[in-house]
Amino acid sequence: MTKLTTLAGALLTAGLFSTSVLATEGGGGVYPNGAEGYMAGALPPAGLYYQNFLNHYTVDRLNDADGHNSGANVNLQASADVSRFIYMTHYQLLGADYGMYTTIPLVHISGELQAGPADIHSSVSGLGDISIAPIMLGWHFTHWHFAAALEFTAPTGEYNQYRFANPGRNYWVTTPVFVTTYLNNGFEASAKFMYDINAKNDDTDYKSGQEFHFDYALGYHVANYTLGLAGYYYQQTTDDKVGGEIYQDGYKGKVFAIGPAVKIDGQMGSLELRYQKEVNAENRPEGDKFWVKVTLAL
Repeated sequence: MTKLTTLAGALLTAGLFSTSVLATEGGGGVYPNGAEGYMAGALPPAGLYYQNFLNHYTVDRLNDADGHNSGANVNLQASADVSRFIYMTHYQLLGADYGMYTTIPLVHISGELQAGPADIHSSVSGLGDISIAPIMLGWHFTHWHFAAALEFTAPTGEYNQYRFANPGRNYWVTTPVFVTTYLNNGFEASAKFMYDINAKNDDTDYKSGQEFHFDYALGYHVANYTLGLAGYYYQQTTDDKVGGEIYQDGYKGKVFAIGPAVKIDGQMGSLELRYQKEVNAENRPEGDKFWVKVTLAL
């Protein structure tokens, strides 16, 4: 079996591209990689906050297990409007500020895939999979900020195993999260580390492997501006399985992304703009992401 046939088979077996990263069950996760940027580890004071993430992702290439173009003719466009509500309490736990959050995505996905005899078109819009973190802790020091959370993603998005694109992934995901920010003399380094533990998709009997990934941002603060670079790294750590058996060679995905970023702070909140170019993808799409992130105190 050729690598192109293997990749196309994975796409058709999985039957979907995810809400956030447009990857198959065999090569992507529920989290929209690259969403977090500057000051990610510095949780705000007690109060209610709203964040809005506008994301557009374009893909014209699917890579095989060796990181080469699979030869599949693909043209995918995905747009998302994601709302996150953060509530920081006045309480502390383990010496940390205690809070919680929920994330609600609305998505539109359209695309075409031609791989061998397959020629598939799809377009769909709707509610994606909702995430909630009932516990989030934040610690603050002179130059360092740390945060940790336990996030659960529910299969709330519409799903059809015979459709090319779906707003939801049709399985639960549990994600421990650790975030850190270092800020000293105007220089900032922030990173959000996550580890996804995926449940099985009962409709396809497909169980995606566990996934390690992190967003990062490096920048320099000048007045109310932060300028620099941001991106992400994604690596699947365990094999995919179908019917309890390892699928192909485990179909592990990997990708790295980097691009320019700017953040503007104001009295009511902040605005962040980012472009991220994906490179060295394996068993995944390789494309471009555009982000607009707004944070407001309510």
